[in-house]
Amino acid sequence: MKTSRVSFAAALAAGAVLVLSGPAFAHVSVQPGEAAKGGYATLNFKVPNERDNASTTQLEVTFPVDQPLTSVMPQDIPGWTVTVEKSKLDKPLTVHGKQINEAVTKVTWSGGKIEPGKFQQFPVSVGKLPENADQMVFKAIQTYDNNEVVRWIEEAKEGAAEPQNPAPVLKLTAAKVADNHDDGKKPAAADAGHATKDEHDEAAAGGSDTTARALGIAGIVVGLGGLAFGIASRRRAS
Repeated sequence: MKTSRVSFAAALAAGAVLVLSGPAFAHVSVQPGEAAKGGYATLNFKVPNERDNASTTQLEVTFPVDQPLTSVMPQDIPGWTVTVEKSKLDKPLTVHGKQINEAVTKVTWSGGKIEPGKFQQFPVSVGKLPENADQMVFKAIQTYDNNEVVRWIEEAKEGAAEPQNPAPVLKLTAAKVADNHDDGKKPAAADAGHATKDEHDEAAAGGSDTTARALGIAGIVVGLGGLAFGIASRRRAS
């Protein structure tokens, strides 16, 4: 009886953990969760279907107006129609010497279907990411075929628990500086494994000198041998 009670309590606790942790794993998110400041990146808005009796048929993602992106290019997804909305900027941006007066403020995917127990990723190539911010918040709206609408628009507050419907957040990190070990010297591997032209010439010259010396010595030996043979022949004749 005691063992049964312990097992029941353990199962109940495990079930409670799953129930409580469910929403944390099921919300709309952006992946990867971070990108370099001032750069370009491909973001995937991951949308899981949370309902057992309905399918997701539309996703709207709002881009922050105070952090305008000059380039937003959604990738085509079979079965889905994508709509890109732009708005005029209060303060024009200058990119590569060209003035930009508008930026993308919303991207909507519709017409497809995410069935229960499945998820879909919506890729978007974006840039240039802000250089003076630590994150970007993309508020999203998920619509089901039973007309239910879930708004993933709540922003997390520092020190507080995660909101029930958190908005996707992209963390911005410092751009990585490429390591440059070029100090004006040749790499050790090059010195060890790759001879320069001068080294090849010196090696060739050295080889020629050695060959010439060897041939000279051989000639002397042959000459001495012939001389000795001639002396011996004269003595026999006498």
